[in-house]
Amino acid sequence: MIAPDGRVVMISGANRGIGLAIATNLYSAGFCLSLGARDDTGLKNIIKEWDKSRVLVCRYDALDKESHTAWINSTVSNFGRLDGLVNNAGIWKNFSVFDESGDEEDLDLMWAVNVKSPVSLTKNALPHLRKSGVGRVVNVASLAGKAVFGSEVGYSMTKFALVALSHAIRQGGWDDGVRCTALCPGYVATDLTSSVESMPLEEMTSPHDLAELVKTILCLSNTASVAELVVNCRPDIVA
Repeated sequence: MIAPDGRVVMISGANRGIGLAIATNLYSAGFCLSLGARDDTGLKNIIKEWDKSRVLVCRYDALDKESHTAWINSTVSNFGRLDGLVNNAGIWKNFSVFDESGDEEDLDLMWAVNVKSPVSLTKNALPHLRKSGVGRVVNVASLAGKAVFGSEVGYSMTKFALVALSHAIRQGGWDDGVRCTALCPGYVATDLTSSVESMPLEEMTSPHDLAELVKTILCLSNTASVAELVVNCRPDIVA
């Protein structure tokens, strides 16, 4: 595996859950980080003890494209380079074609946050990732992006799309050293899954395990590309 050698990685949704776990792991490994969150002030308080020369915190709102370009421009201006992008921010809303009360505004919101925002960030980051020669994109998708469970199809639709985007990034950026991975976990023990009744939190995948996998992906050479990484927390589901 390669050393961080000053590599700069952007992480969206870095203020909690999977995003914060990834940020903490990569910081400990020596990466330079640009962390995006809607509540950037709150995030600054969370990481106030971190070395400011290696960490930049910026406002990032999935629904505000101006914040996307501003975040990338600030990152490159501050560090002089960009080597990785982790599209982690995402939301879940209940939407089923069998539910007459299903609100298509919820579907539109999921599509905007879970798909269109990663598209926007990646498009703006690609020139810098190509220049790096070892550019990496990790899209935090889901097992729901590999298989549909039940009739609540809206979330799965967005995650299937994110997996498709991942393959397009990997193929389109290959000759310039850009590699992309769709990370597809099942239930992850975060506050977002605290209300799940079918499985206790202690049996769900730890966000720290996912963070370790992301670090490995970022450190692999250009000749070891992981297109998809499925992570199960129960034996009866392999997607």
